Amino acid sequence: MPSPVRKAVIPAAGLGTRFLPFSKAVPKEMLPVIDRPVIQYIITEAVEAGIEDILIITSRHKKVMEDHFDRHAELEAVLLAKGKAEEAEEIRALGELADIHFVRQGEALGLGHAIGTARNHVGNEPFVVLLGDDVMMEPVLKGMIDSYAEHESSVVALMEVPEQEISSYGCAAAEPVGGSLVKVTDLVEKPAVEVAPSNLAIMGRYLFTPSIFDEIDNTKPGVGGEIQITDAMLSLLTSEPLYGYTFSKGRYDMGMKSDYLRAVVDFGLEREDLAPAFREILVEAVKREGLL
Repeated sequence: MPSPVRKAVIPAAGLGTRFLPFSKAVPKEMLPVIDRPVIQYIITEAVEAGIEDILIITSRHKKVMEDHFDRHAELEAVLLAKGKAEEAEEIRALGELADIHFVRQGEALGLGHAIGTARNHVGNEPFVVLLGDDVMMEPVLKGMIDSYAEHESSVVALMEVPEQEISSYGCAAAEPVGGSLVKVTDLVEKPAVEVAPSNLAIMGRYLFTPSIFDEIDNTKPGVGGEIQITDAMLSLLTSEPLYGYTFSKGRYDMGMKSDYLRAVVDFGLEREDLAPAFREILVEAVKREGLL
């Protein structure tokens, strides 16, 4: 039997410059999507996929994330005193979502370097990586973990993007295996459109065997002078299979303002307590803008 996938790593040390001036004082991972920060959606996704232990890679000025997942006994007591037991329970539950740890990435040396800092915490176990600015509405991570249980090899999430956008992503060449699964045969970090091996883009979710840590250690700085996880994965391909779990919808890049707004709309429409009134607001806005 393969080792169970129990641990997750969430790199969240970036400066979030695409959301300035908001991100000058507040981490981009704390952007609110309705009444919950981005990082909470990501951690909830991991927990729902069976993850029990989560390591968040942070940097200075991001302590607010630690505070969010800590107990707040005074607030809980105030809510209970006001008869708001449901709200108090929701606040209490934040501190019990999972076993959450934090470590700082001393230097911004790339995603590969950030993942490498998790080596001592992860140990000799398979683990997942969830990027701190990618939110998924579909159960992509659960599908990846199921694929690992069958093949016992690393898995990366892949989605087709328009050809002209592939240079913004890590890109995979792959062969079909069956269902949502493909076998990766090549990887290129942010290729020019004319040399990209496909339009399959790597999308913010990875499942690695512990072998990835040796590959990261041996990876030289690449694009942008950073240690690219794509380069480490390419090296991993020489020693073990790498699979791709393909999906087509439900991914939001919270570093893009347009995707952030789309997430607010889509998640708002999913909320039973908000959807009826929110639909009326959207219809009114569409009519006002002459779109209907």
